[in-house]
Amino acid sequence: MKVLVADAFEASGLASLRQAGCDVVYEPELTGDALARAIGSSAADVLVVRSTQVTESMLDAGRLSLVVRAGAGVNTIDVAAASRRGIYVSNCPGRNSIAVAELAFGLMLALDRRIPDNVADLRAGRWNKKEYAKARGLHGRTLGLLGFGSIGQEMAVRAAAFGMTTVVWSRRFGREGGLEMAELRPGSAIQVMPSPQAVAEASDVLSVHLALTPETRNFVGAEILDRLRPGSIFINTARAEIVDHAVLTEAVRARGIRVGLDVFPEEPGAGTAAFTPPLAALPGVYGTHHIGASTDQAQEAIADEAVRVIRVYSQTGHVPNVVNLATRTPATHRLVVRHRDRPGVLAHVFDKLRAWNLNVQETENVIFEGASAAVASIHLDGEPPAELIHAIEHGSDDILSLQVVKI
Repeated sequence: MKVLVADAFEASGLASLRQAGCDVVYEPELTGDALARAIGSSAADVLVVRSTQVTESMLDAGRLSLVVRAGAGVNTIDVAAASRRGIYVSNCPGRNSIAVAELAFGLMLALDRRIPDNVADLRAGRWNKKEYAKARGLHGRTLGLLGFGSIGQEMAVRAAAFGMTTVVWSRRFGREGGLEMAELRPGSAIQVMPSPQAVAEASDVLSVHLALTPETRNFVGAEILDRLRPGSIFINTARAEIVDHAVLTEAVRARGIRVGLDVFPEEPGAGTAAFTPPLAALPGVYGTHHIGASTDQAQEAIADEAVRVIRVYSQTGHVPNVVNLATRTPATHRLVVRHRDRPGVLAHVFDKLRAWNLNVQETENVIFEGASAAVASIHLDGEPPAELIHAIEHGSDDILSLQVVKI
């Protein structure tokens, strides 16, 4: 299997791919038209990317069957276009959770104690203990979380260690109350709130950990940010597009909301570039350079997971962490065919189905010990009529029995 890696990737991961028998092409600087050409010329089966955009034209450029995002979000990949072409899209969820949670807490501490301003004044030769000795502290404060996936759960664990109360809203929980404690690590008990607005009202620190979807674009706007108390802290290490930055800017200016951001609108695509986001220039706003997942530990864990996805796909045809399979197909009936395991039996069945314009949505063929008999389970988008069942059953001596089950 040929693998094109078109982003920075751990050397240990490249070595593991080669040890698994993959033919690896490593071109970490490829983007745009150059990447499309490389997909075609390399005849790669698998494409691995981190932040590089994967467009519809790139998916048309070669023979890709799998795109692996070496990270959690897949918003940089045209998933809909991949689905139309039968190309799997997979990711590596949860592998950077600790790194992102660590950065979020770093921003939180930096804002509370104004650490960057301390450093800047010392480097400029100014001693100002009188000013910088003013801080609220985190112990006993309330941390609000919007989203409670793997990163949100790591945040809750760290909040408990800091002596903070944690409140959370997530679509995963439809009512106010407790959670299944099995879902939480020790020391991370939290209170579930009925709405994002309720979380904001209760929070001294509000931290965003939502995936970017059409429903969450500009999700954090005036209805949420206006509920924060003056002087509260707001953290976003998720995606810039989740937050209405015009509203956030007004909250900073009018109510002294302190902000820590690792993500910005229209970030440069290159590793180094001129970039002056207006919000980052305001007092009380600290920014980092979209580095949430950029620790050695996180990158090694992500590389290991990307290798596992490709290895399993190569060996079994199954794709771990696939994000673009239908959760429900149009199938309405299941045709169960018990048959002798001989060439042409299923071809006979499918030929009859095609003649009656019935589409196959899913198929599974289970072979019994000795490989003399099998059972095929065929999901159809309509009910096969009695005439069709008769034609299938009597058209081959190797059909042992048929059964139609309504789904």
